[in-house]
Amino acid sequence: MQYLLDTNTCIDVMRNHPAVVHKLSALSPGDCVISTITSYELYTGVAKCASPDREQAKVALLLRTVVELPFDQAAGREAGRLRALLETAGEMIGPYDILLAGQALVAGLTLVTANIHEFRRVPGLTIENWQVESS
Repeated sequence: MQYLLDTNTCIDVMRNHPAVVHKLSALSPGDCVISTITSYELYTGVAKCASPDREQAKVALLLRTVVELPFDQAAGREAGRLRALLETAGEMIGPYDILLAGQALVAGLTLVTANIHEFRRVPGLTIENWQVESS
């Protein structure tokens, strides 16, 4: 396990974004996980969608191909620490982004996201944007 895919990366996979799908297909099974937080965000999108059955099928297919990483107490503790740190510095990021960052840090994972602007505020977090990176 090396990578934690955020919600926008999962959406890129479901929409067959060429660079993202290429990077994902080059990895071994088990190299990528998604958070239960991301699962929640994806299902929220399904519930708001005009074609929920079609989108539900896409989410179900994605969830069959990656492991879901539960958001646990250690991730919660780290996310709480990050929130306090970022609030104090006036550098807040979105609440779900804080949860994912805390989870990635605790698990020692690289967070894959196109939301570089937000996540680069998190000290110590390793991030990659597969939309633009070819490695």
